[in-house]
Amino acid sequence: MSSSEAAAPPAGEPAPRVVDECRGVLFVYSDGTVARRAAPGFATPVRDDGSVEWKDATFDEARGLGLRLYRPRDWERRAGRRLPVFFYYHGGGFCIGSRAWPNCQNYCLRLAADLGALVVAPDYRLAPEHRLPAAIDDGAAAVLWLAAQARGGGGDPWVAESADLARVFVSGDSAGGNIAHHLAVRFGSPAGRAELAPAAVRGYVQLMPFFGGAERTRSEAECPDDAFLNRPLNDRYWRLSLPEGSTADHPVANPFGPGAPALEGVEIAPTVVVVGGRDILHDRAVDYAARLKAMGKPVEVRDFEGQQHGFFTIDPWSDASAELMRVIKRFVDSDGRFD
Repeated sequence: MSSSEAAAPPAGEPAPRVVDECRGVLFVYSDGTVARRAAPGFATPVRDDGSVEWKDATFDEARGLGLRLYRPRDWERRAGRRLPVFFYYHGGGFCIGSRAWPNCQNYCLRLAADLGALVVAPDYRLAPEHRLPAAIDDGAAAVLWLAAQARGGGGDPWVAESADLARVFVSGDSAGGNIAHHLAVRFGSPAGRAELAPAAVRGYVQLMPFFGGAERTRSEAECPDDAFLNRPLNDRYWRLSLPEGSTADHPVANPFGPGAPALEGVEIAPTVVVVGGRDILHDRAVDYAARLKAMGKPVEVRDFEGQQHGFFTIDPWSDASAELMRVIKRFVDSDGRFD
């Protein structure tokens, strides 16, 4: 059962107590009810200078799932051609987050301005009300929505006017980076590419991807308690988002765990994996990239020394965030080639 507010207990019965809490936004009660706050538990002003226009659209009517589109207001003059499409899936351990949160809004505004791209920021169903793989399925539905806009006419006018569907890039941070991995696997086969036509994914950008495993890595074991993403919160996200009874070796969490699909035969498009030196997920992401590269996949790591988890959405205007934008822009402008 889920609700926006915990229901009052019958007279004489003890009130439900909070048994799990995530960043002051998600509260799970002892009677199974779930309460959510719409706004994040941190105050972040939106810095919108008007150079980027944005609007909302719905990509899954049945589930009430929407996305937010961004593009430079002067895109016709700046680009001289249609814009590359850049998907951004927000983070939040599959349990919290929204395209409408200020940190997501700020990051997408900068992406659209710096990349000169049509940025697509979808929402997806959240756990524990909707456990994995629901978010993965919704991530795929959003990309398929884009492809559908070019079929049969009557699609979204922004896509029709300005999107270069032959130059699609898929990105996400944390949980969104995990989604990006699974989409790379799904659309990395002849059947998957046919499913996306006429759209074509040129590359993926995984920002501190949220992967897990039953055995601790060194960066997980040594993560300080005051980290932005620490061990208790990391473990809580997996406990709430994975199918009940699963461990962090579930294939959705661990791409190389028992039962995970073999990746040797998957044609993964060029992928940049961004890691932070102070991130709990650092070692797992580096290992992920190294394993794929050993299979001959076009994967490169960009390691931001001294940076914590989510540094680019915490402060999209920092020096490190500016360098990240340059890395992503070079990747997009070169249609998926590395430096």
